[in-house]
This record gives sequence, C-alpha cells and structure tokens, in this order.
Amino acid sequence: MTDKISASIVLFNTDYNQLLDVINSYCPSEKRSLFIIDNSKIQNADYSFSNHNIRYYFLGKNIGFGAAHNLAIKMAINEGSKYHLVLNPDLVFDSNIIDKINDYMDKNENVVELMPRIVNACNETQYLCKLLPTPFDLILRRFMPMIPFFKKINDRYILKNCNYNEVLNVPSLSGCFMFLRLNVIKNNELYFDESFFLYCEDLDLVRRLYRLGETVYYPEVSVVHIHARESYKTTKMFLRHIYSAIKYFNKWGWFCDKERSIINRDVLSRYL
Repeated sequence: MTDKISASIVLFNTDYNQLLDVINSYCPSEKRSLFIIDNSKIQNADYSFSNHNIRYYFLGKNIGFGAAHNLAIKMAINEGSKYHLVLNPDLVFDSNIIDKINDYMDKNENVVELMPRIVNACNETQYLCKLLPTPFDLILRRFMPMIPFFKKINDRYILKNCNYNEVLNVPSLSGCFMFLRLNVIKNNELYFDESFFLYCEDLDLVRRLYRLGETVYYPEVSVVHIHARESYKTTKMFLRHIYSAIKYFNKWGWFCDKERSIINRDVLSRYL
C-alpha cells in the first residue's frame, strides 16, 4: 500500500486556472493531501476547493516562499506523511508519476530528495541539474550567456554535457518540484532557511540535504514547467534575486568555499 504523501503549493496572486492545472495533476486524495498556502494580500474570490483533501490557508501577507512551504511541511510531518512534495503552481504532469516516484524512493532509501525530468511546453528538457555555483557562474548566466567561451563555462555549471537520460546525484536541483523524504527533514530539522524570502532557498536546502544522502534527478518521469523567469522580466524581481544570491554567498562563502570545490570536483568526475 502506498504511504501517505503530502504536497504544498505557495500562492501569490496566482491565476486560478493555472492553479487548477497543477491541482488536477497532483490529484489530491485520502493518500495525497494538499496544502495550499496563500501569501497574497487580498484573497482571490475565484478560489474554491471542494475536495476535502485540500487544505487552503490564506495568510493575508507575503511571508516568503520558503517560510510558507515550511508551514505545510511541519503540518505534513505532524499528520504522518512519509514524503512531501514542494510544487510550483506553474506545472502540469500525469498524476501517475507520483506513485512511480514513491516506488523509487521506497526502493532507494539513501535518496533524500528527488526532482524528475523537467521539460518546457515544447517537451524540451530544461537543464536544472547544477553544480554548486560560484559568484562567477551566476554573473555569466545573467549577463553573458551566449558568448562562446562563457557559454562553455555555463554549460559546465548546468551539467549540460551529462547524460540527462540517466539518474544523477547532484547538489543543486530546481525547487519547482521537490520530492522530500520527511523523516530526514524531521530528524535533522532541515527546513527552508527563512532568511531567503524568494530565490536561492531551494539551492540552500538541497545543498544541506546532499550532505545526508542522495539528491537525485530522476528522468524516468517528466513534468511540464511553464517557467516564468520573473527575475528576467522585472527590475524588482531581478533585485530580489541579487539580494538572495548575496545572502547565499554570505552564508556559504564567496570565493573560498572548500566544500563547494570538493563536491563539484566529485560530481564532474562521476558524470563528465
């Protein structure tokens, strides 16, 4: 019998029809509870959830992405979930993939977090397996992504030349779909660092989880991500991204990060 799974979606002025797509993909049931945490300042009158396996919490203020998911993760632990899924609201997938991921996690107890293959609307793989970043990596991605020499460096950072058809154990995975083993979260009190309001909180959490087990890219199932990339569209989001990156490097080290060097060398030696 499948263990109890929970999931959470954090909203901020999210389109209701878009939200319905990811809810229907997840398919809430007695074995799949769903927590919806609404960080919007004004409640959307269109929001209506008749499924009793969906719990909706309107906060009336934006407490941040990680802090909102932490609320749900702690409730999921208290309710006895074995696994918890952090979901972006801009995803679409076949609901059967949840059971396949559950089976894989059951058979591989060393895996503490999993991300499936992420594709765009044209079914093209998004390169979301990464090394731990240096400041230079993030600057290149933003300002010089297509200059040939720098593109080669960026391709190394996103592990583009790895075999994306194989299971990979890497230290940085996208936060759009995070399948978490909750006993590891609970026993080590490994939640999102709430000092990150938005951006880099997934990078920070996966890095800490990587110390305790495998953080896996699992290409046997896929998810469609309608990637908004808001920090590339608005100055406000761009500045917020910069601020979070500064917090990340202040926490882990800018140019002197011995753990980063060791981990990145190990990943490159295994997959390139």
